Amino acid sequence: MKKMLSAIVFLLLAAAGAAWSQAGPDDERGQVRRFATLPDGVRLPEGIAANPANGDLYVGTFDGAGNNKLLRYSRNGRLLATRDFGATPLLGLEFDRAHQKVYIANVGDFAGAQSKVQRIAADFNAGTPVEDVAVIPAIGAPGPRTVPNPDGSQDTITFGSGARVPNALTFDRAGNLYISDSFQGAIFRVLNPNACAPSCTAETWIHDPLLATAGFPPFGANGLVFNADESALFIANTGDDRVLKITPSSGAIAVFAESINGADGIVFDRQGRLWVCANQNDEVVALNANGRVVARLGSFEGIGRDGAPNGLLFPASPVIVGDEIFVTNLAIALTPAVGDEPEEDVTRWTVSRIKLP
Repeated sequence: MKKMLSAIVFLLLAAAGAAWSQAGPDDERGQVRRFATLPDGVRLPEGIAANPANGDLYVGTFDGAGNNKLLRYSRNGRLLATRDFGATPLLGLEFDRAHQKVYIANVGDFAGAQSKVQRIAADFNAGTPVEDVAVIPAIGAPGPRTVPNPDGSQDTITFGSGARVPNALTFDRAGNLYISDSFQGAIFRVLNPNACAPSCTAETWIHDPLLATAGFPPFGANGLVFNADESALFIANTGDDRVLKITPSSGAIAVFAESINGADGIVFDRQGRLWVCANQNDEVVALNANGRVVARLGSFEGIGRDGAPNGLLFPASPVIVGDEIFVTNLAIALTPAVGDEPEEDVTRWTVSRIKLP
């Protein structure tokens, strides 16, 4: 009997030990933790980028009230520098490793100025000059989109917005810069911006109705990123809840994934998974090579006593540093009704971090 009891105790301890050893490294994976709280009066963080050499993170704000900032944080969440951008809201950011610059999508059209791409030194401070790179051209909305119905009929969507809304940025290996435009339904390209700034030409690379939207939130072409061998450029369409795939060699564009609720910023990890901020689901999802969702991280857990969201709330843009994904919580209320969105209760804004599975 004693031998039997000893054996049972041994098995229970072994099982507990196995569970404990499993929980050790894995218990933080998928848990949303606060990385940084924006300073008082600074709100609506949207774009994010990182310097892979030292882990510095850059956050830009999309504030229609006119108090827009570019913030630089250390890898441990300490605020290192703030650069004022005033009235013009900022959307996507991208880091140029070769020249140690942060590229910025500046939506001047929302503030009575010119929408443009700008850049600033990676180690900027409050007085560092901001350089213009290229003005976004006004090309107007793309042509109509025909949508087939199951009964054989079809619908036609006509797009009308001509505002210039540069949103996301990415580089190819040759150093050329690609810019999505959410309202004009386009992707622009700047060839070798390091050589041509401040008067680079943003040429129209693709102008297609699949890059526009009549949905909600009312932003079409958004996050974009190349795959590892640059055989494809992936781009989120937020209002259509889609991720699209473009073949650069032919310019062909196709739907890669559907029903990503508010597909916003996107980024690849080292395993080849494409992570997408689903801003209307308050989560980030991972897609495999076939466009299937293979992981979901995060959720909204209410508003804390300090007025900041717990978990994710309208996650907008991701960046990966090491084994963590960092996400801006835009937490912006977009519907006209009052009292129907938790974003209305936010008084402090945050950036989250999640350990990747």
